[in-house]
Order: sequence, then C-alpha cells, then structure tokens
Amino acid sequence: MSPPKSSPARLLPFVLLSAVAPGMAQTADATSLERCAAIEIDAARLACYDTLARRASSGGPQQADLAAQEARQALQAAQAEAEARAAQAREQAPRRGDDLFRHDDDALDSALANVGRGSLLDSRWELARDSKLGIFNFRAYKPLYLLPAFWTSDVNDMPRSENPDNTVTAPMGLDSIEAKFQLSFKTKAVENLFGDNGDIWMGYTQSSRWQVYNGEQSRPFRETNYEPEVLLVFRNGYSIAGWKGRMAAVGINHQSNGRGDPLSRSWNRIMFNIGLDRDDWALVLRPWIRVSDGDDDDNPDIEDYIGRGDATLTHVRGRNEFSLMARHSLRGGDRSHGALQFDWGFPIHRSLPMRGRLQLFHGYGESLIDYNHKATYVGLGISLQEWFEPRVE
Repeated sequence: MSPPKSSPARLLPFVLLSAVAPGMAQTADATSLERCAAIEIDAARLACYDTLARRASSGGPQQADLAAQEARQALQAAQAEAEARAAQAREQAPRRGDDLFRHDDDALDSALANVGRGSLLDSRWELARDSKLGIFNFRAYKPLYLLPAFWTSDVNDMPRSENPDNTVTAPMGLDSIEAKFQLSFKTKAVENLFGDNGDIWMGYTQSSRWQVYNGEQSRPFRETNYEPEVLLVFRNGYSIAGWKGRMAAVGINHQSNGRGDPLSRSWNRIMFNIGLDRDDWALVLRPWIRVSDGDDDDNPDIEDYIGRGDATLTHVRGRNEFSLMARHSLRGGDRSHGALQFDWGFPIHRSLPMRGRLQLFHGYGESLIDYNHKATYVGLGISLQEWFEPRVE
C-alpha cells in the first residue's frame, strides 16, 4: 500500500534531490510540491520530482536554496501532521473504554420524550424530565391478557411443599386445559423525591388460572397470585456497548395466593431492578433477596425453584412484541432449577386495539402453587396491553 499523500516518505525523494542539485529554481513552489506528492504511482511521482529538479537547476544557487528550504518546510509540516494524527489516535484509544460507561445527554432524552419519541423504558416509567406526568395516575405495568386456552403437559394434581402442613394428600381432579388471565397496573405516589430524580411507584399484578372447562369440579379457580409492590425508581444516564442504562430501582414485593393450608403459598422479597434499552429492545434484570418467614414458611425452598433473579428481554417490531424471560436458582447440583417463558403479542386486525397472544412456558414455578413443579405450558388468547406501546410510524 502506498504511504499517505502528505506523508514524509513521499517528500523524501525531493529532499534528497534538493541536496545534490546545484541549482533548483523558484518554480518548485508549494503547489508543485503538493501536486507531486499527490501522485499515487511511485515511478510517476519520482519523475515529477525529477522535472522540478531540472527546472530548478537553471535558476542558480539562490533558487536552489529557496527550493531546498521549501522542501524542508513541507517535510516538517508533513511530520507535524503525522504526529498530530498519532496524538489524536492515542487520545481516542482510552475513550473507547470510557464509551462503555458514557453519560448520555439528558437534555436530548427529555426533548425526545417531549415529542413522544422517548425510549421504551422511558415510555413506561416517565424517566426523562419532560416525561413526568404527575402522581396518582394509573399506568400500564405488566401485560394485561386473557388466554381462553392454557394447556399443561403435566397437571399438578397433588401440590406439595417442604413444609408437611402445605402438602396435598389426595388428588384434586384437575384438567390439563384451563383459562388464564392477568391484570396489572401501577401508579406514581411520589415524584422527584431527590431533586429532579427518584420516583416512588406502587404496582399491583394479579394472575389467575381458571378450570373453566372442568364441570365435574364446579369450574374452580385453581390458582390466583396476588402481587403488590412498592418501588423507588431512579433515572440513569450511562451506556454499555450501545445499550443505554435508563433506570435502577429497589423495592419491596409481596406475592401470595391467599389460600389456607395446605394450599397456602407466599413469600416476600427485596427487589432490585436494572433497566437498559436500545432502539426497539429493552432488557430488565431483577435480582432479589427473600425475606425469611421463619418457622411458619409455607414454601421454605421456593428460592431453589422460582429462583433468585430473572431477566426479561423485549423486542418491539411494529405491532408485534416479543419477550423472553429467564430465571434461575443460581445454585448448582440438585438445587439448580429455573424456567423460560416466551410471549408473542401479534396484531389481529388493524382496526382492533387488542392483539393476539401466544405464551410458552417451560420449567418450575409457572404459579406459586406450582413453585416446585416442572411442566410445559402453552397458552393462546388476546392481550389488551403489552410491556410497551407498538412502534408504528
């Protein structure tokens, strides 16, 4: 590969010629030098320098001195340019590492939010300054859906627990096909607790599994989980490999099925949320710490099945939304358990506000009563609200 057009290597032949030529002329001006240096082919470039040298030879010693001085100045300028480029490269090298945790332009985020083009997480949590909508307004939280068909590969007909008081001893006569629905909302109780940051949100989620096709058992609600929580949410402004860290939160979460023994299941957790997004993708990480229930624990080993944290990745494409949830016990051996859940919200018709919904679950803990029961579940129905609004231009 030829050296750069303004590099010292291309000017070196002229410097050597100026030292041996007894009479270089004034015609070797800066324009001529730059013209010769710009020639890509080495032989042609050397011929150009030879021509300048022959022209300068008839101008006498004074002209030769001027040409030599001009050549030296051009060489020094080229060297200075090369050093400047090297210094710039050295300065940019550490920035590549700094970009991994770069603070974003909060003013830009606020402007985008103000025109309705904020990020996915901002659209749900009012993170940017211009996204704030006040307190005690009901907002969407988790997806809201109805699945008239919810099938399982393995009915949990005799739920059990490590606590003998919470173990069923006779079959319950359950069907493998039931209905499932979920309601979820949140509201902001306090806004800007610390200056212009720090909001307190209260959320509530309820999901039910209904044996609606089981006439022999009087169509009972097999399991309903109630999940109130309180979160302190902070806006963030950093970047990691193209993902923008939007939010961090800490809160208290209670989840129970509201039943008596032996079907009672419940636990309390301190939850941590870390939310990032990029374009039409969002990632929420939720590690948690369980608060001990002491000797009255309905499900003492629930952490080894439902886990100690989960991660949900969501992608919005037009009116389609895809989400994948993964969770694990974060333990090895016979304490290693987890689950995966995939959801697809898809358009039914352009004129309809609701969307179709496909849900696939495999692993432990599809509900609290099934926390230590492993099965595959497939559900199909409609959704009135997904994690995020559709991105339709």
